[in-house]
Amino acid sequence: MELQSCVKIINEWDIVAARQLGRNVAKELGFGTVDQARITTAISELARNIYLYAGQGKVCIEKVYNNGKAGMKIIASDEGPGIQDIRKVMEDGYTTSGGLGAGLPGVKRLMDDFSIDSTPGEGTDIRATKWLR
Repeated sequence: MELQSCVKIINEWDIVAARQLGRNVAKELGFGTVDQARITTAISELARNIYLYAGQGKVCIEKVYNNGKAGMKIIASDEGPGIQDIRKVMEDGYTTSGGLGAGLPGVKRLMDDFSIDSTPGEGTDIRATKWLR
């Protein structure tokens, strides 16, 4: 496993920086343009959630290898208010920001592996991996 590269999410420009980092790593690994778009969309959603709901946090990108397969793991973490009801936020169409509600269910669909760990009052850790086909 390689070292991660991280972008601190403090303002909206950091969302752009996280997307760019993700796109660059996806290109390096050999992902096609469609998967690059999926990955950057997922990163954008995760980074925007940090910015909107936690105020600040970080998005880390890691190259991962498993059984001869290469992939890319996105780790979005914050020490914000946490998510009270994970099942509810994973429902399609659920939104607290007035957005389209694609959010976390959308990220789960765009990626191959997805996990979420959140403790109210302590923060949230979301991990999503895309494998090279």
